[in-house]
Amino acid sequence: MLAALLPYTVRWLTLSSTAYLLPLHITLAGSAAAIFLGTWLFRSITTYPGAEASSYILPVFSVAYGVLAMAFIVARLDYNIPLLVAGYFISLAWFFWLVAILRGRQALRIGVVAMVDGQQLPSVRGIHWIAIATPACGFDGLDAVTTDLRQDLPDEWDRKLTDLALAGVPVYHFKHLAESLTGRVELEHLSENSFGSLSPVSAYMSIKHAADWVAALVCGILFLPALLIIAVAIKFSSPGPVLFRQTRVGYRGQRFTVFKFRTMRITPPGEADGRTLAMTQTDDQRIYPLGRFLRTSRLDELPQIINVLRGEMSWIGPRPEAEVLSEWYEREIPFYRYRHIVRPGIAGWAQVCQGHVVEVEDVRSKLHYDFYYIKNYSLWLDLLIAMKTVRIMVTGHGSK
Repeated sequence: MLAALLPYTVRWLTLSSTAYLLPLHITLAGSAAAIFLGTWLFRSITTYPGAEASSYILPVFSVAYGVLAMAFIVARLDYNIPLLVAGYFISLAWFFWLVAILRGRQALRIGVVAMVDGQQLPSVRGIHWIAIATPACGFDGLDAVTTDLRQDLPDEWDRKLTDLALAGVPVYHFKHLAESLTGRVELEHLSENSFGSLSPVSAYMSIKHAADWVAALVCGILFLPALLIIAVAIKFSSPGPVLFRQTRVGYRGQRFTVFKFRTMRITPPGEADGRTLAMTQTDDQRIYPLGRFLRTSRLDELPQIINVLRGEMSWIGPRPEAEVLSEWYEREIPFYRYRHIVRPGIAGWAQVCQGHVVEVEDVRSKLHYDFYYIKNYSLWLDLLIAMKTVRIMVTGHGSK
């Protein structure tokens, strides 16, 4: 009897083992492919020095593993979900550790050649600028070379820069390198994007607008209990309406009403002019205790989900200014209106890099960041801003 059952028992164990191991093998192979894809994407978008590599790790590996998961689903392959999730988090941890180690040891030596008058070298931690006077100077030990590639260089410099590029030494246009290192663009004149236009890529703008609406609808439903709790807390903490409404300037210069949780006490009529009321100063005495927490954590911005659903705002973009402030800045700062070429956002590049500012000179500096965002308008930059926004929600950086 046992002898008769033995072949069937061995066959069942073999099939069970195969059925169990095959998904593991498929998952391991897929994870290896996702790591390769993530590494390739990571290297592709961190070509220029100065890119905050650690901020790119989460988006690129999320994309890589997302593609892998979609491939498994479309191909109807059996895969091991716990192993796939573990591979994702192990990849993230490994690359975060690797980038942290390399960043701590990295000190780039960049040669500066044939610079035109008026260009200044930005002071950036970890960058050593080496002046190169002639093509005959030594280029050994340099990690990269930069110059103004748009000026007419002497023939000997053209030959030398070509030889360096062929030898694998990165040769950067100074303006683009400085923008990458600082995250800012200069405002001497309007600057075209990489496609040679003042307008952002319309295809991405349309896709982003649709994705914003879907995300706002989902978040509005998920956050509804939290929104109600905050509203009740505001009602008991300070007299006045729960929501703060203000006219701001948005996409293509159109006026709209922005919604926020009220974080300040109500100012009696006539106590201050419109511009003063619109400006939030450091340690502003109008902010009540719960309001300060809401501003620091950025939870006061959540009602702007309504503005996103109405198509007036995006999740990511230059922050919209109050109408009275925007009109003031337009009179004082050239090209200020250009920031309205894209939809304003709940979070923005200037906010995560500089924080909240109101004075004209500070806003002029803020525009450097806004123009950098518009010039480099892309999914990757939006993901980077999203990662930075999560960080400052925890730290409270830049709030007033």
